[in-house]
Amino acid sequence: MIRVGLVTGAARGIGRAIALRLAKDGFNVAVNDIEASSGDLQKVQQEIEQLGQRSIAIIADVSDSKSVENMMQETVEKLGSLDVLIANAGIGEVKSLLDTTVEDWDKVFAVNTRGIFLCYKEAAKIMIKQAQTAALEWAPYNITVNAYCPGLIKTSLSDKSNEVLSKIQGKSVNDIESDSLKTIPIGRVGYPEDVANLVSFLAGKDSDYITGQSILVNGGRELS
Repeated sequence: MIRVGLVTGAARGIGRAIALRLAKDGFNVAVNDIEASSGDLQKVQQEIEQLGQRSIAIIADVSDSKSVENMMQETVEKLGSLDVLIANAGIGEVKSLLDTTVEDWDKVFAVNTRGIFLCYKEAAKIMIKQAQTAALEWAPYNITVNAYCPGLIKTSLSDKSNEVLSKIQGKSVNDIESDSLKTIPIGRVGYPEDVANLVSFLAGKDSDYITGQSILVNGGRELS
């Protein structure tokens, strides 16, 4: 039976890399992002289908409870189940503290905190229901929950952050990047695929005894 994964914030960066890696691992994949990223999201869906897997693109705001509920239901209705959720959607306001508004602050927490809560809650409802059904024929279904904690990952968001920092600190972008590299023992920035490699393992059967963990993907910049 082909397993199904759902990746939020999948139009670009880490989310895109995770979605493509899951497809390469044999998953059918639902990909999600907001309306403003619909063009890029459609491209990711097409890339997954070119890898021979089924995929659907779902436009939804993860900070809205009804949208999240509908997204989970659409995944099950169109792809048959929901086995792995990657609550990847996240945003950042790259501004100085004095330039950050209350609205900016609330928006970040709505997506990065409330969004994860809503996705976990609705996905768990579906997975538990699937487990109860499957338990009639198979052993109870175990749901594991782990978090990946990316360090300095090369994405459009990190590029934007470096541009803002260069203006605030009066340094070139190259100098900002060089300063960051000095804090990474491995000596390079991370790439979305580095995170996707970990997610591939956590989504697979070999990690079924790992749960409740926050795993750093940062080249040794911080130690756990």
